[in-house]
Amino acid sequence: MQELDILYEDNHLLVVNKSAGVLVQGDKTGDEPLVETGKQYLKIKYNKPGAVFLGVVHRLDRPVSGITVLARTSKALSRMNRLFQSREVAKKYWAVTYAAPLMPEGKLVHWLKKDSRRNVTQAFEQEKPDAKRAELDYSLLSHKDDAYLLEVSPLTGRPHQIRVQLAAMGCPIAGDLKYGFPSPHTDQNISLHAHSLRFVHPVRKEPLEITAPLPDKSYWLNFSDL
Repeated sequence: MQELDILYEDNHLLVVNKSAGVLVQGDKTGDEPLVETGKQYLKIKYNKPGAVFLGVVHRLDRPVSGITVLARTSKALSRMNRLFQSREVAKKYWAVTYAAPLMPEGKLVHWLKKDSRRNVTQAFEQEKPDAKRAELDYSLLSHKDDAYLLEVSPLTGRPHQIRVQLAAMGCPIAGDLKYGFPSPHTDQNISLHAHSLRFVHPVRKEPLEITAPLPDKSYWLNFSDL
């Protein structure tokens, strides 16, 4: 069983700092996904007989690290889903690029169309049939050597949104061959990290802000002191 880096846990939620390279849900590879590891963890910790419920609230792409929210009850799952759908969750990602953005901060608006067969999303400057509007805000947090650290706040939740929109701006994420970075990281993951989430707890109704430390990876070392 994988080790879990747990950021928050109560009777309703299990929030984990996902390692890059780990699936959130199972796929055809058959690799153990985070949700199954979480179920095993809960089963052992609380000595639960039978099946353990654990619902996936949102997904991170496999090569992305950071905050992943899982729900321990169906009530928490449905309420968290509503919070995400109604944009009541403030999300901040950190991304490293080796191209300077034209402006230190700004908003990107594109229309995105996913090719499910190839698992690639295209970004268009103008509205296109079957393409969905995508918005994000970004700001430049730090610059060291040739690396630029961007903080990104997606305002919509589209497949590969941050990856494809930053690439369309001319700033592909470090290691992301799929969206135009010229070379991979040695572990095949990318420099994109779900850094913080802020929302009102779906059951307790208390404000909750959770932050995930950066991975201990060589490609984050420039910014490990932030």
